[in-house]
Amino acid sequence: MVAIQQYESPLGTMLLAADELGLTGAWFVGQKYFGAAVPSGHVECETPVLMQARCWLDAYFAGERPGQLPPLHPAGSAFRQDVWAILLQTPYGETTTYGAIARQLAARRGIDRVSARAVGGAVGHNPVSIIIPCHRVIGADGSLTGYAGGIERKLKLLEHEGVHPHM
Repeated sequence: MVAIQQYESPLGTMLLAADELGLTGAWFVGQKYFGAAVPSGHVECETPVLMQARCWLDAYFAGERPGQLPPLHPAGSAFRQDVWAILLQTPYGETTTYGAIARQLAARRGIDRVSARAVGGAVGHNPVSIIIPCHRVIGADGSLTGYAGGIERKLKLLEHEGVHPHM
């Protein structure tokens, strides 16, 4: 069963989704790939995972550095899962690039090269906005790049964390 709830963030309404194992999604309403992992048989109700996700987001938007993540269970290929795991290692208030993630992933897999473009696709399909911090990925030249929730939201999230990239 997948449970859903709306969350009112300072940057707009979000939809949170969770199954028995963890948070499967956190999207801004209307964003690219909105609700992609929510099956038609979902139920709007409270669960411990959704409560943990709301508490984490409340702390984040209050300017705190939230502690322990809620349990996460996003659906995706092994490649996407590996990229999202690297995103989770990007500290609050810091950024990384698609190329840096590609190099980390290549090293982890013991291969010469991973495409930064492929990494970009995985970052763009992250179903758990903010908590899996895809907003912390910027271009190699320090510029803002795409964000499924919109560039303006990405900019506000980075500024909220004390990062001031150039556009």
